[in-house]
Amino acid sequence: MYDDYLPEKEDKELRAVGLELMFMTPEKGSKEEGVTAVELAKMVELPLETVKKKLIILKDAGIVQVKGINPKLWKFDNYNFQRMDEQNEIFKLLCCFDDVDFDKYFTY
Repeated sequence: MYDDYLPEKEDKELRAVGLELMFMTPEKGSKEEGVTAVELAKMVELPLETVKKKLIILKDAGIVQVKGINPKLWKFDNYNFQRMDEQNEIFKLLCCFDDVDFDKYFTY
């Protein structure tokens, strides 16, 4: 489970992966069922192994669904996210929009 002991750098990486999945639109991913870890790593500009570790943390928290075996498709579970305890560290991390550049996720 995610705890406060993780270094600040990992927080930013987890947040980047979580926010990218949270704001994922069907146009951005190759499949409606989700996005592969490789595609996601390119989107957030992080190493693939780092993205895979962050996806496992989000999956264990219950806010990311995974389908398939090869390739695995990852998709944000908004239903479970909205039902998370507001004191959960991952919830607080993903709900802090102070320095989020929404132009990165949306085209107006």
